[in-house]
Amino acid sequence: MYLSKEEERIYDGEAGWAKEISIKILVKLGEIFDAERLIPIESAHISGVSYKTAGDAAIDFLKSLVNAGGKVCVPSTLNPSSFDEKLKRLWCVPREYAEKQNTIIKLYENLGVNLTLTCTPYYIKRPRSRCHVAWAESSAIVYANSILNVYTNREGAPSALASAIIGKTPDYGLHRDENRRPNIQIIVDFKIKREDELGALGFHVGRLSKNFIPAIHGIEKLKEYELKLFGAAMAAGGMTPMFHIGYAKNNVERIHVGREEVNDVIERLSHEENEIDAVFIGCPHCSSLELNYIANMISGKKIKPDIKFIVCTSRFIAEKSREAVKVIKKAGGWVVCDTCLVVAYIEGLKIHSVLTNSVKAAYYLPSLGNVRVSLADMERCVKFAVGLT
Repeated sequence: MYLSKEEERIYDGEAGWAKEISIKILVKLGEIFDAERLIPIESAHISGVSYKTAGDAAIDFLKSLVNAGGKVCVPSTLNPSSFDEKLKRLWCVPREYAEKQNTIIKLYENLGVNLTLTCTPYYIKRPRSRCHVAWAESSAIVYANSILNVYTNREGAPSALASAIIGKTPDYGLHRDENRRPNIQIIVDFKIKREDELGALGFHVGRLSKNFIPAIHGIEKLKEYELKLFGAAMAAGGMTPMFHIGYAKNNVERIHVGREEVNDVIERLSHEENEIDAVFIGCPHCSSLELNYIANMISGKKIKPDIKFIVCTSRFIAEKSREAVKVIKKAGGWVVCDTCLVVAYIEGLKIHSVLTNSVKAAYYLPSLGNVRVSLADMERCVKFAVGLT
């Protein structure tokens, strides 16, 4: 890789260990993928925040960066942690665990990272079209590339943090226009009626596409939050970091997807609903539109006493949607910030079976949270929580 004189100085350790280790991570990554140079980025979004998934190794590495004077040099946001501090007592989080989680968050703060603790940083500040960023969090990556027309590869926690400290990323993959073109065509042969079908379609497309970038005909009329759910499920199903809507202009392989394949995904990811003790909406984190939609459905009703109704969002959106939050809480629901059940200390909630509208959650919760999951659309989730189904 070509390095400028300033970059060579950083690589040689003249700017301190934090920058040295960061640029060496980026150079090694660039060499693996044949990048010729580093390019500037406008922002970074960093994962590796939840103590449940990051563990003590993250604490040790972050301490090393902080002790070496490390600081991010571009606007940088942070993924969800493993519990909502304001609900810690209800959540039954062990003191030692909470202390370690708070240590991780404090270390990121010392590095200059904005403590957004959300998987939807684009709701806080929308990046400008065609800018280059370094984002971790698979659902945000797909949304950035596909909906926002922002350029990012599928970064991991170390590379996103390294890019935040250096302000650059290797120029390869989706940072180059020629690599963003669709190279497989998915044609949806049925009308999508429910969110669980939409998520299952996304998951199936992720599996079909593998490392290809699909153009998808049949999702042209989806709303913004539906595209978010679709992209998150697609990222859970495979490594695809981007999709196009409609028909590909170039001649590529065409694959038709019918309702049968989608129903098969739903069947594999769902269990029976007879023992559900929690309903979860907000993976990825809810937008204001979704919170208002939930509030309108739940207004004047009460959550069943044996059900925990959990809605996850960012503090930014919760503050922006205070009236909707009040309605949900009045009904007996929890509006949870700073975390997501997928990466949460779910043991503290004492739940065993979850109904959700998120295929991403349905895919990860059984292994990461040791809970059974059933899929439904948002309306059915709310109706179940208040005893209308």
